[in-house]
Amino acid sequence: MARRRDRTRHLIELGGLVVKAGLLDLTGDDRAILYGALLDVAARLRGDDSDVALQLWRRRGRRAFESEGERHGSGASVVLPGDRD
Repeated sequence: MARRRDRTRHLIELGGLVVKAGLLDLTGDDRAILYGALLDVAARLRGDDSDVALQLWRRRGRRAFESEGERHGSGASVVLPGDRD
């Protein structure tokens, strides 16, 4: 039961990232568009430049989390699963 609850929480957090990124508003909450965009991301990660893409996206994501933390006064650093620094 705990594993199922953890998985549900994880999926909710991932959905929250979609909202934080503004993708619902930008796509009109069209799930086909969102899925297509995610398929493009996955295809890029299967390509030769996947390391470059991962580094770029990690930097952008960290900056966004840090900026959000500063705006909300927390200043807390966000540690994500898979962080490698």
